[in-house]
Amino acid sequence: MNFLSPEMAMMLMFVSVIIGIALGYYLAFVLTAVGLFFGVFLFGDRYIGILINSFFSTMTNSVLLAIPLFILMGNIMQHTGAGDRIFSSLYVLFGRLRGGLLIATNALATIFATVTGVVGASVVTVGTLSLPALLERKYDRKLSAGVICAGGGLGVLIPPSIMIVVYGPVAGVSVGSLFMAAIVPGLLLSLVYTIYVVVRCLLNPELGPPISAEDRRAEIERVGVPSLVLAIVPPVLIILAVLGSIFFGVATPTEAAAVGVMAALLLGLGYRTLSFEKLSESMSSTLKSTSMILTMTVGAVTFISTFASAGGDAVVKDFVLSMPLGPWGILLLMLLAVTILGMFLDWIGVVYLIVPLFTPIALALGFDAVWFAMLVILFLQLGYLTPPFALSVFYFRTVAPSDFPLMEMYKSIMPFIGLQLLVLILVMVYPQTVLWLPSLMSY
Repeated sequence: MNFLSPEMAMMLMFVSVIIGIALGYYLAFVLTAVGLFFGVFLFGDRYIGILINSFFSTMTNSVLLAIPLFILMGNIMQHTGAGDRIFSSLYVLFGRLRGGLLIATNALATIFATVTGVVGASVVTVGTLSLPALLERKYDRKLSAGVICAGGGLGVLIPPSIMIVVYGPVAGVSVGSLFMAAIVPGLLLSLVYTIYVVVRCLLNPELGPPISAEDRRAEIERVGVPSLVLAIVPPVLIILAVLGSIFFGVATPTEAAAVGVMAALLLGLGYRTLSFEKLSESMSSTLKSTSMILTMTVGAVTFISTFASAGGDAVVKDFVLSMPLGPWGILLLMLLAVTILGMFLDWIGVVYLIVPLFTPIALALGFDAVWFAMLVILFLQLGYLTPPFALSVFYFRTVAPSDFPLMEMYKSIMPFIGLQLLVLILVMVYPQTVLWLPSLMSY
């Protein structure tokens, strides 16, 4: 610490991270290498104790156990055919309306968002189930792609979102409160997407023609009336049980996640689709996703422990608070930084890098921690649709026809970026949209 001032150490660490990413190395390994190098350089042998304390506090955080459990719950329901049954039911329910299949697609994405907790699985599953039916019935390709990409993006927002499970401990905010806070904006986004589809198809019926009575009858005969009626109920009951147990203080998020896994297993047995092979696939997929998140956690903890010990967090806080922009100007500046980073980096890295720095600043400015957290999460969700990367588009590309140009996919999501910004402004102007449900929770 005698060699470098906190300001110089902070600048060198961030420049090193940028160089590492530009050279094509994985962010987790870049953060680990930079954290270790500067930690040993600044603190010598003392850094080992700093690092051990940081890892111990992370490893003993029981909330993080919810990550593999929620991912496993979603994978089991995905592999046991719950999505196919739900879409068939929604297909029959909404298919006769103008734009009905798009309404059904968005409803499926919303329901599946409550099951998977991640974007990739939502976009791929919803696209796989709905896109063939949409294209076969001459639905507009761009509108269909936009609904699938935007609807699938709800997976990172609507509980049980894995992003929220990670965000809570990093920011020192209750995961249960964040779950409740995310419900209204998540459902509001889904509603806005549906209204947009309905209006577009009313103005131009060719964008979303209704299915014929013969197609509807054939789908009913294929699946069966009892299956269609009961398809939506079990998954919705599982999510209500998970969120309800958290809301009423009956269970912690980790305990509720374990209940969700058990319910998903019982649902698979009830569908008679749960086999050892599918369970193995679900657990293997869960292991890969969890390993990715925890690898990033290791890198981020290594980097942040060095950064904070060198006084970097205090430097950032003092610098930002000294800006002559006022509380709302500083807030918008922080959210702009989140948006830009979200365009280029995965949300895991952004959460671990930005949240420990920005949360104390938001609190010092007098903003509510839960409200600020939801703004950051909403802007990170927006990053799934914003170029140049727009990860939702790349997920969708894996299930799209080969003759669907990438630029056309980018154009398809532009209206939905505007709709998300509309909801973001609403949440900023009316904080009670996210604070109302958490205020009613039983602890």
